Amino acid sequence: MHLPLPADLLSPGFYSNPDVVDVSRKLLGKVLCSTIGGTFTSGIIIETEAYSGRNDKACHAYNGLRTKKTEVMYGDPGHAYIYLCYGMHHLFNVVTNVNGLADAVLIRAIYPLEGKQEIVNRRNIKSEKNLTDGPGKLTQALGITVDLTGCSLFEPPVWIEDRNLRVNPKRIEETPRIGVDYAGKDAQKLWRFTINPTHFVSK
Repeated sequence: MHLPLPADLLSPGFYSNPDVVDVSRKLLGKVLCSTIGGTFTSGIIIETEAYSGRNDKACHAYNGLRTKKTEVMYGDPGHAYIYLCYGMHHLFNVVTNVNGLADAVLIRAIYPLEGKQEIVNRRNIKSEKNLTDGPGKLTQALGITVDLTGCSLFEPPVWIEDRNLRVNPKRIEETPRIGVDYAGKDAQKLWRFTINPTHFVSK
């Protein structure tokens, strides 16, 4: 079983950055890891979306909305906010900024790295290009579910590592976020970041 060295983990300061858009961009190239049922799996983060609890109609916590589901977003940075989409897809978010402000970054796609056979088994598909090219697919691949919402990202079962994988800025694309047309003008914010070209980015 792989466990990160202390130097591998993202620091608390990384998550407490007051600029959620900056965090979203900087998460590209970091490695999302999980140890579920004693099995280690990981993937390089290649697609993210930023959400702000104060000035973003696309955010679950917009205008100070607090529910049982969103309460974790108002907690300390460096924790997981995981929710169900359409009652079936577990979507993994990273809480950022400071306690009480409800900023988060949705991880939308990863490039499979370690535990590839377990990833294939969990996804139960034969096409490699469809393994982790979407937020619900990557959580299934890594065994991440809503049961882990609120968990710390500084220790197993879920954490993020910095392995000094450098992303060429020319390969980073900024686009509007996906599936948030209801947010009006906020839907046009260029808060989605991808590493291109790669067929593992969500469609």
